[in-house]
Amino acid sequence: MPHISLAAEKLGTIYGFPISNALLTTWLVMILLTLGSILLTRKLTLVPSHSQSVVELVVGGLYDFFESVTGTYVSHFFPLVGSLFIFILTANWVGLLPGVGTIGFFHGVEFTPLFRGATADLNTTLALAIVSVVAIQYFGFTKVGIHYSSRFLNFKDPIYFILGILEIVSELSKVISFAFRLFGNIFAGEVLLAVMAFLMPFIVPLPFLTMELFVGFIQALVFSMLTGVFLNVAVSHGEHEKHIAEEV
Repeated sequence: MPHISLAAEKLGTIYGFPISNALLTTWLVMILLTLGSILLTRKLTLVPSHSQSVVELVVGGLYDFFESVTGTYVSHFFPLVGSLFIFILTANWVGLLPGVGTIGFFHGVEFTPLFRGATADLNTTLALAIVSVVAIQYFGFTKVGIHYSSRFLNFKDPIYFILGILEIVSELSKVISFAFRLFGNIFAGEVLLAVMAFLMPFIVPLPFLTMELFVGFIQALVFSMLTGVFLNVAVSHGEHEKHIAEEV
C-alpha cells in the first residue's frame, strides 16, 4: 500500500526543536533558491547572456502581471508577491521529484519518508499564510498611517463598529483560507499520484504528474495573486479613510 500521512513525520530533533521531513524539504528548497539566485546574479551585464535574458524575461513577465493586479504600488509589493510565487512554485514542483515521499527508512513495519512535499504540510502553508496576512497589515499601516486602523476600529456609529469587527474576522479568516487552499490542493495531488503509482506504476501516472505540475503552478499563482489583491485593497481602503478624515 502507498504511504499516506496527513501530518509530516518527525525525523529527529536539533536542540529540542523537532525536524520533520517537510521541514527538511523546505530547507532544501531554500538552499536551491539561494544558490540559484547567487549563480544567476553574480555576473550581471548590460548585454545579457542567454541565462540572464531568460531570467529577465521571467522576472519582467511576473512584474508586468502583478502590476496589473496591484497597480501603482507594484514596486513596493513585488518583492513580497514575487518571492511568494517563486518559493511556492519551487516547493510544489520539488515535491513531485522522484524520491520525495518514496526514499526513507522503516521503523518496524512503519515507513518514514526522508522528504515530503513542503507545501503538503499544513505547518508550511500556515506559516506562508501568516506572513501574507501580516504583510497586508504592515503595508496598510506604513503606506496609509494611523488612518488604516479605522478599518477595524471605527466608533463613529454602531454600524461602522460592527463592520470593523467583521473586517477583523475577515482578516483572520484569510489565514485559514490561504493555508488550507494551498495545503488541500497539493496534498490531494500527492495522494492521487501515490495511489495511481501503486495501482498502475508504468506510463499511466504520467498524465497525472503533468496535471500536478500545472496545479502546482496555478496554486503558486493564486496564492501570490490574492496576496497582491488584498494588499491593494488594504492600501486603497486606508487611503479612502484618510481622505475622508482630512475632509472632515
